[in-house]
Parts: sequence; structure tokens; C-alpha cells
Amino acid sequence: MSFEQTISTRAEALQELAAFPLVETLFGRRSRRFALGDEIPDGPLAYRSKHEPLPLTELEQMLVLSAMGGTTGWHYSITRHARYAPHVSNYAGAAAGRTFPSAAGFHTSELFFTDDSGLYFFPTRDAGALVDPAAEELTPELMVERHRERVHRLSPGRLYLPAEEPYLEGHNTWCVNVPGSLLVIPVADIAQHLIAVLCFFAQNGYAIYDDVNDRKIPGLEKFSGLVDVEEPFPLTFSEQYALTEATAELGTACYAGVLMLQAMGLGGWMFDGIDRFSMLGASGNPDVPGLGFRYDEDERWSTPNPTGREGVFEAYCPPHHPDMAAAVEAFAQRKFGPGGPFHRNTPGAWTDTPRVRGSALVHDDEFKACVALQAQYVFDTFGKFPATVPTVFILNYVQAHHLDLDFYDRFFKPGAYLRTHATHMQKWHGCGEGA
Repeated sequence: MSFEQTISTRAEALQELAAFPLVETLFGRRSRRFALGDEIPDGPLAYRSKHEPLPLTELEQMLVLSAMGGTTGWHYSITRHARYAPHVSNYAGAAAGRTFPSAAGFHTSELFFTDDSGLYFFPTRDAGALVDPAAEELTPELMVERHRERVHRLSPGRLYLPAEEPYLEGHNTWCVNVPGSLLVIPVADIAQHLIAVLCFFAQNGYAIYDDVNDRKIPGLEKFSGLVDVEEPFPLTFSEQYALTEATAELGTACYAGVLMLQAMGLGGWMFDGIDRFSMLGASGNPDVPGLGFRYDEDERWSTPNPTGREGVFEAYCPPHHPDMAAAVEAFAQRKFGPGGPFHRNTPGAWTDTPRVRGSALVHDDEFKACVALQAQYVFDTFGKFPATVPTVFILNYVQAHHLDLDFYDRFFKPGAYLRTHATHMQKWHGCGEGA
């Protein structure tokens, strides 16, 4: 195909993508696991693909990534809270919205991904609004163009995960992280998310106590003018709160990606059948480094505790910060410093953005000391932060690949795939299946 034909083919595919009906996407969503190049060696669905694996193009890859973690403009923040009106609510951690929701705009998750060419990081939580619906039309082409520069290569070659248990669940050993596939890995910083929750609590007059050891946090009484020290929330409840909210980011990011697969006509699915310790770097096998996160072990913990990859994704806790006071200060700087959601000079969606952003109450020294005291108690008592849930968490993954239609035509009734799958190779590659 000539260069001009390639450009024309891609333009037509992108136009059809933008017009694909949401209802058809929702009702047509299925996990479609059999990729070009796959093989099921036995059983009633035994089949060997007649085609070689076909990697996603850079355009296809970026469309999936921008659907899962792209910024979509400046978010609108929390509009009002009577407790501290007329100031705007000051919960958010980032100023831009992404393709998935985040509790109070905390935005504590990021994306990693791997394909045949390497392992990559795709950070967008603090990228600001890379597109602006107030000034331009948001199109697939624009999203791809603005997000390309966010991709950072960490290492060459596909992330290595042995196709066996315990690294992969048994039902995934034949189809996950296979040649030609794109595997996207959302990761949440639960330490930072818990700091955000503690700030949210303090802003509304709440504190926590150690229900694991049935004791109040020493020294908290000096903040009785700021928080209710007589009726604090349980630590375990607060940490479940943070974990669940962050998990919602991971799950909805993956669901957004899966909807994009339907609209593009790519195979794939969202799943959780990869051992998260192996993925984060705590497999115990030096030949399986995963994402290369640092992890620690302690006799008080039942499992290893990954905390981050230095200079790439670092949780808001030691050893990536000197202590929890420093981590709280870093979170406050993220919120109120340049580029943050409550800095007057950060652009926004309002007609008078500086007035709106500048009206938020800045966390003063007493406020930060109150939050840091609780956070440091948790770290000192349990040796990690948070205490009862992982510091860094992975739940769902998304795999995208080119579907082997022959397999579905042989074993399934009509309707096993969408019209987008039926025409994908012709629309996006200008050729027949597997060519």
C-alpha cells in the first residue's frame, strides 16, 4: 500500500471510530482472548492459528492508552461544601480530568505497559490538561497527538512473565502477554491515596484511631480544635476506604480501554489473572523482575510490600520520602504548588479560574502536622504505610491484540464479534486478516 493510501485508510478508520455508537460498544463488549498466533492445544476448542502474531501499530496502541489514561481537559473539582463555604472544596490532588473518574479528583494511579518492543511508563495524573474542550474539538487524532510525548521507555523487550503458575493463573498461561499483544498495567499509590483521605477527614473534622491495637493515636489530643479526637474513625475502615477508591480508578480505566477495543475492532479483555507480586517485582525470582519495584519484607506482614520504582513511580511514604511528614508536605505541594488544582496560575474550566482556584483553603502547618502525626504513627507502629493494605496496588490489566476471526467463525455462532472486528484488518491495515 502506498503512503497516500495508508494515510487515507487511517483517516477513514479514525472517522468511523469517532462515530461508533456507545450503545453498540456497551452491548457488544466481550472478552475475546484468541489472538493471531495463539494456540489452544487440547479440549473442545483446540485450535492453532494459521497466522503470525501482528503487533498493534503505534496509532492503535496510543488510542488504547489515551482511552485508559488520557487527560480530557480541566476537571470541575468539588463545587461546594457548607462547612467551609465560601471557599471552594480543596480535596483534589490533580487539576486535570482523565478518561476515568477519581474520588474527589485525587488521581493517584498511573499506567505502565509492555509490548514486543519494551516496557513503558505512561504518566498522566499530573500532566495537566493536554487537550481543552473549551478551545478545541476532542478527537481521537488529537488525543493521540497530545499524548505521544507522555510515553517513557523503561527497558527494551517485552516484560518477562513465565507462562506458568504462579506467575499467571492457569487459565491465562496460553493467552496473556503473548507476542503481538499490548498489555496495560494500571498501578495505584495507596499510600498517597490514604494521605488524601486523611486530609479529607481532617478538613471535615475527623481523625483516626488504631483499632488493630485498640488505642488512640498519642498526641492527637493537641489537635482537638481541628478534629474530633473523641469519635475517630477506625484505621482499618480508613484504609479500606483508600484502597476501594483507588481500585475504582484502576477498574474504570480498564473498562474505558475495553470499550475502546470494541469500537476499534481489537481483541482483548480486562482481567486480574496475573500475580500482582510478580508484576510489581516481588516474585522472589531474580529472573522475573516485573516492573522492578522496590519491595520490603517484615515478620509483621503476611506478604511482601512493594513501594515503587525509584525515579519513576514512588509511593508517598518511606523510603521514597524521609518520613511521613515529608510525604504529607509533598502531597500538599502537589495540590497547592504550581500546576496544582489550587494554584491561582493553573489554567482551568471556569470563566474566572484564578478566583476559583485561589479561593481554596491552603493546608496550614497545624493541618499538615495533624495529618502527619497520624500517618507517622501508622508507619512507626506497623512498619509500613498503609498498615493493613498494600502500599502499591494492582488489580486489573487490559490486553489488546488482533483477533483471529477464523477461530471464532469455527467455534462460535454468528455474533461472536462485532462489525468492527470483521472489518478491522481492512479498515486499519488495508489488507485481509493476518496479512
